[in-house]
Amino acid sequence: MPMNSVNTNVGAMVALQNLNKTNSELNTTQTRINTGLKVASAKDNGAIWAIAQNQRSDSGALNAVKESLSRSISTVDVALSAGESISDLLLQMKEKALAAADTTLDSASRVALNDDFKALRDQISKVVTNATFNGANMIKASGTTVAALASADGQNKITVAAQDLSLGASVVTVSSSSEIATQSTASAMIATINSSIANVSAALSKLGTGSRALSSHLDFVGKLQDSIDAGVGNLVDADLAKESAKLQSLQTKQQLGIQALSIANQSSSTVLSLFR
Repeated sequence: MPMNSVNTNVGAMVALQNLNKTNSELNTTQTRINTGLKVASAKDNGAIWAIAQNQRSDSGALNAVKESLSRSISTVDVALSAGESISDLLLQMKEKALAAADTTLDSASRVALNDDFKALRDQISKVVTNATFNGANMIKASGTTVAALASADGQNKITVAAQDLSLGASVVTVSSSSEIATQSTASAMIATINSSIANVSAALSKLGTGSRALSSHLDFVGKLQDSIDAGVGNLVDADLAKESAKLQSLQTKQQLGIQALSIANQSSSTVLSLFR
């Protein structure tokens, strides 16, 4: 049987300890409900917090990867659009050259065809010059080769090579001074244009393949980031339904603890009755 004492109230001490423990658990639960996190800082669970923080770092880095991929896709797509325009211009130039190769053509018509041909030729240069996105031009002479980030550590990249579609280069072999002023030059020009059309188609195929690779990897990176974020959530997110139920339980325990402490504090007053 415990000793009655006014100096040491064991019952009150035990009640206070239990109440403090309940208050501590209640504070933890309320913090989890307020933040939505069961591991909000390193002191909650150092190992889990460190793992989650590393994963957050990877997820954040993937934002830069996605931006790089998106920017590269836009750069390649601008080059593709310009290349398709150049291919269309070459087709029109071929028509002019074929028409000018007719031996029965009168001089006025030949001059008109040649003027149209030169206008189309010069338009190719304008297209090449203006095929720029964010300062990068993939189809001019010494154009920009795209090297998009492909991983969170920056070590892996997806490269799409530049394609020189300027006049007089290896792809578009029509020169900046080409004309169809005579029947013989027009006839010779047909073969040159056919070669240029085939070359441009091959160059566009390479750009198209690169654009698809970039788009595919962008989709993958988006899914990877979602998976990482979900993994972080599994590690640190609180189960709010569970925490809500726990909150109700702890609030009840807190009220009972306060009552128990009050009863224990009153026990010492009973000693006075012994002296009456």
